[in-house]
Amino acid sequence: MSVDANCIFCKIVAGQIPSRKVFEDEDLFAFHDIAPWAPVHFLIIPKLHIPSMAHVGAEHASLLGKIMTLAPQLALEQGCNPYPQGGFRIVTNTGAEGGQEVHHLHVHVMGGPRPWLRG
Repeated sequence: MSVDANCIFCKIVAGQIPSRKVFEDEDLFAFHDIAPWAPVHFLIIPKLHIPSMAHVGAEHASLLGKIMTLAPQLALEQGCNPYPQGGFRIVTNTGAEGGQEVHHLHVHVMGGPRPWLRG
């Protein structure tokens, strides 16, 4: 599995930096955002170091599918209200112009009663 020794998210996956874990399996790690924008705000990341969506290829299709099918389950478990009155937002920033701050692919899952701090 590819990791980047200088990547903060790779260090979180390795347990070198503490996090508030939401979920972990052999492929994915999910944890609460340290500066949440919404009442529910966590990240889902692959354990494999992929810098961004711009680096995703066909070989990552099942990994992305796993992230997208896990997000609704975790959103409900973390306190988002059910669809259709409730819901959540999924955001993936890519590159500097896309607002990406950490260059390890990550999906923000945000939800909960509004108004939110941001977003």
